[in-house]
Amino acid sequence: MAALLGWLPSRRRSATPRSVLAGEAAAEAALAAPEKDGTLPPTEQQAELEAAFPVVGDPKAAAFFDLDNTVMQGAALFHFGRGLYKRKFFHKRDLLRFAWQQTWFRMAGSEDPAHMEDARNSALSIVKGHRVEELMAIGEEIYDEYMAGKIWPGTRALAQAHLDAGQRVWLVTAAPVETATIIARRLGLTGALGTVAESVNGVYTGRLVGEPLHGPAKAEAVKALATARGLDLQRCAAYSDSSNDIPMLSLVGHPYAINPDSALRKHARKHEWRLRDYRTGRKAARIGLPAAAGIGAVAGGAAAAVALHRRRR
Repeated sequence: MAALLGWLPSRRRSATPRSVLAGEAAAEAALAAPEKDGTLPPTEQQAELEAAFPVVGDPKAAAFFDLDNTVMQGAALFHFGRGLYKRKFFHKRDLLRFAWQQTWFRMAGSEDPAHMEDARNSALSIVKGHRVEELMAIGEEIYDEYMAGKIWPGTRALAQAHLDAGQRVWLVTAAPVETATIIARRLGLTGALGTVAESVNGVYTGRLVGEPLHGPAKAEAVKALATARGLDLQRCAAYSDSSNDIPMLSLVGHPYAINPDSALRKHARKHEWRLRDYRTGRKAARIGLPAAAGIGAVAGGAAAAVALHRRRR
């Protein structure tokens, strides 16, 4: 993705906030990928859900779906790590360290900038020099093994309702854009907005374009894509489980809280946003990425990179 550096003047890159750079880079990557007009198999819940969440066909409307715990149970990167571990691409101690790191961030409830920066740099240094196509090939296999069965049927039906109405549907996630693109394509969605790791001639340079696509960066990505595609955000819908996505949800005229965390549930009720919870029994465990997901986009890259690093030793 060398072009992702060339499309902005160097002076602007240095002066633009990292969240804006991350959002614009994500939109650039999404726009560069072919859009898919796919269809998803109908589910038993579809008729009920379409009645509860009516979708009106509108060429200036689109839908934006968060991924982890919104479309997919748990975190895509956690499932990706399971697949890598099964293939013995890294050791058990690495898997435990990864899990502990995620737990620490969730328990802390805040983002330590210095800690996160160290983690990002470490992950990206391992990714550096590896080919994008390597991770894509692994991701295709792991989707079939671990992710396909983790899709929430209810959320999937909502996405299908938008597609059936002639609208475009994008995933918007802190996961690497390569992983997000695989999932979007397998689900028949239009495309994906994800964290962009800089690559030149198909090889990772070890740097991010901006920052992980998280929080405000997601909103920037949605705005950039909407501008490029001529969408009216007040006629668009967005879906998420996390209060971190309130900036993205607040952009659109039709925000939905799906399997919401407590902060988002409170915010949604206050602002009369629609809610839907597909979890049963006790509150579902939020496996993998923490709410403070500033590191989350790179964590998956770290797991993949550790796998490749181990494999090549």
